[in-house]
Amino acid sequence: MKPVWQALAWTSGVLGAAITGAAVGAAAHSSRVAAQRKVEDPYADEPLGRLRPDRQSTVAADDGVPLSVQEIEPADGGEAELTVALVHGFALDSRCWHFQRRDLPELTGPRVRLVLFDQRSHGQSGHSGKKNSTIDQLGRDLDAVLRSAARRGPIVLVGHSMGGMSIMALAEQRPELFRDRVRAVALIGTAAGGVGASGLARPWLHHANPVPRGLALLADFQPGLVERTRRLGDKLAWSLVRNLSFGDRDVSAKIVDLMAEMIGATTVEVVTDFLETISLHDRRTALAALRTCEVLVLSGDADRVTPFSPHAEVLAAELPDAKLVRVEGAGHPVMLERPELVTEELIELIRRAAGDGEGTGS
Repeated sequence: MKPVWQALAWTSGVLGAAITGAAVGAAAHSSRVAAQRKVEDPYADEPLGRLRPDRQSTVAADDGVPLSVQEIEPADGGEAELTVALVHGFALDSRCWHFQRRDLPELTGPRVRLVLFDQRSHGQSGHSGKKNSTIDQLGRDLDAVLRSAARRGPIVLVGHSMGGMSIMALAEQRPELFRDRVRAVALIGTAAGGVGASGLARPWLHHANPVPRGLALLADFQPGLVERTRRLGDKLAWSLVRNLSFGDRDVSAKIVDLMAEMIGATTVEVVTDFLETISLHDRRTALAALRTCEVLVLSGDADRVTPFSPHAEVLAAELPDAKLVRVEGAGHPVMLERPELVTEELIELIRRAAGDGEGTGS
C-alpha cells in the first residue's frame, strides 16, 4: 500500500494545479504564504464572490440535471437592450465573473441584463455522471439556460476556457441562433481544439495520461479518502494556484483565495469526468457560425492552460474579423487578474453588438 499513499500525498499537493492545467513546480512554505497575505491588498474590502442576483432559479437540462441560474438587471432600473450570458470554465463557477457582474449592469449605453449559471457538476448546479460530462452536453445546457432566461432579444455570449468551448458546441448544434439572435461572442482564454498539446496543461489534459485515469479509479473506489488526502495539501495548493494560474506573482491574495476556493469545491471525480472531453474537444468547423457575429478573442500571454500561442492565434485565424487582444503578463483567469481591461473590452464588444460603436478588427 505504500506506493498508493505516496501517490496520494503527491496528488494532494498538485491537484489544485492539475485542475487548472498544471502539474509541475513546488510551492512556497506556509510561512511565506502568510507573509504574502500581510501585503496591502487592493481588494481587502471587496465582497468577492458574494454579490447577490436580482433573481435566482433552477433550469432543468435535457437530461434532468438542475442548473443554478442567476439574473442581474440594469442597475438604474431601465429596460435592457441586450442579454449578456457569462459562461465559466473548468473547475470554476459563476463567481469567477465577480468584477464583470459588478460593473456591466452599470452600463447605460446600452443597458444590459446578465445571465450567469454554474455548469453541471460545478458550483451550485447538480452533479452529472461521466456519461454526460461532455462539451456537447454543455452546449445543450447553455441552450436550455438561454431558452429559460433569455427568451427574447439579442444576446452576447461570453465564455472563459471550458465556457468558450460550451459556446462553440452550441454554435455547432444551433447555428441559426447565432444568425438570428446572438450579436456578439467573447472567447476568453479558450481553445477550438488541441488542449493539452502545449503548455503545462499537456501532462494533465490528455485522456491517455495514466495519472488522472488512476485517480478516477481511486476516486470511484475510495472517494472520501481521496478528498481527505487532497485537503491535507490546501496550503500547498494555494501557492500552486497562485504561481501557475496567474501571470502576476503579486496578484491579490483574496483573488487567489477565490480561485482556490472554486477549485477546491470541485471534486476529483468531476475533474476526471471532464478530462477526456476537454482533451478531445475540436470545434474549428463550428466557428463558421460565429462569422455573423462581432467576436472578441482575448487571452493572457502568460496563460499556461490554453497558451495564447497557439490557441488565441488559431481562433483569430479562423475568425479573421475578430478583435484579438493579447493581455501582457496575464495568466489563465484573466477576468480576475486584469478585470478592468477585460470589462473594458467587453463593453466595447457590447456596444458594437448594439450598433453603438464602430467595429474593430484585430
